[in-house]
Amino acid sequence: MSGPKDEALKRRAEKVIPNGMYGHQTVRNLPEGYPQFFVRAEGARLWDADGREFVDFMCAYGPNLFGYRNETIDAAYVAQLSEIDAATGPSPLIVDLAEAFVQQIGHADWAMFCKNGTDATSMALMTARAHAGKRKIVFAKGAYHGSAPWGTPAPAGTVEDDRAHFMYCAYNDARSLEAACAEAGDDLAGVFAAPFKHDVLVAQEAPDPAYARRARELCDAKDALLVVDDIRAGFRMSRDCSWAELGVAPDLSCWGKAIANGHPISALVGSDRARTAAGEIFATGSFWFQAAPMAASLATLKLIKETDYLERAIALGERLRAGLAEAASRRGVRLEQTGPPQTPLIMVCDEKGDLDPKAGYAFGTELAARGVYFHPWHNMFISAAMTEADIDHAVSAADDAMAAIRETAAAG
Repeated sequence: MSGPKDEALKRRAEKVIPNGMYGHQTVRNLPEGYPQFFVRAEGARLWDADGREFVDFMCAYGPNLFGYRNETIDAAYVAQLSEIDAATGPSPLIVDLAEAFVQQIGHADWAMFCKNGTDATSMALMTARAHAGKRKIVFAKGAYHGSAPWGTPAPAGTVEDDRAHFMYCAYNDARSLEAACAEAGDDLAGVFAAPFKHDVLVAQEAPDPAYARRARELCDAKDALLVVDDIRAGFRMSRDCSWAELGVAPDLSCWGKAIANGHPISALVGSDRARTAAGEIFATGSFWFQAAPMAASLATLKLIKETDYLERAIALGERLRAGLAEAASRRGVRLEQTGPPQTPLIMVCDEKGDLDPKAGYAFGTELAARGVYFHPWHNMFISAAMTEADIDHAVSAADDAMAAIRETAAAG
């Protein structure tokens, strides 16, 4: 069970917050033992309301790229607060940051800034439709592109009309993509693509270069815009747009989470082909032009350029994967590890290879009791602040957790 302070906070929250919490921050869909409230974060670690310490493999669901409370990034943020933050107009930093993104992202000729991933993907959707006055958008089945009514995975509060002009294909299936685009006909406005298949509850898949190239070709043939949603994977797969590694340049890419190491900012960047349409849409927010998060993003981009953060994260992820595989083999637990090592999905399966939710939840609970925060069905993240000792601690805790769930299974 989570600690008494956390439980008391949950009871208080239930009285003043619907369901006690909402969205991806709720732990109502996680097993007992997962804390809801945290009071401190530093480097790769979290402390909950009861003072329990965790090595955090969720990294705030992605934003923690260089470690919580990174001194360099936070110093830039705090220094900017002493000058100007939210004001009647933006600071010059908006120009500096747009220039930095154009220099960093190969396909980018311009940038616009907002607050959340859903803001950026919604702007991309509007821009794609404004580009040639078309309506139809193609998505991969099961992909997540935000919590707006047009994209939310939960149907409550939405109507069929919110997705009236959407077509769906199977990720990595070029023929399925072709069929969806054919269904859209001359009304195809855009194709949304995830950098890799990172849907929940299913094995992750790397993108097939042929699928990515076909998406580009179909958009070119129909004067539609290709959108890569890099909110979750941006700067964790590459120092460029994730699909740049495939040699495929989108017209638009969406960025968030890691671009300011946790400070609130996201971005839509695009090529000159989409510039006019992006200038025609109306998208704004009272806090979209804050200067302090832009200062943090500039500091983050500098670290992205100048450090080996990506290579270290990959090496640490591979160390975790190898250690878990060895422990699972020895303990007789079927552990499915998919996705890039720096953004792993780790799930417990039954003897047939199917997801075993009960065992997965038990595994997560046992890990939490040993100071390691894993998610049982959502992809996780490796922070550049992690060390080999953190990884080894997680592997040791997982070894003990697997022994515990095997013992429980044998007894039951």
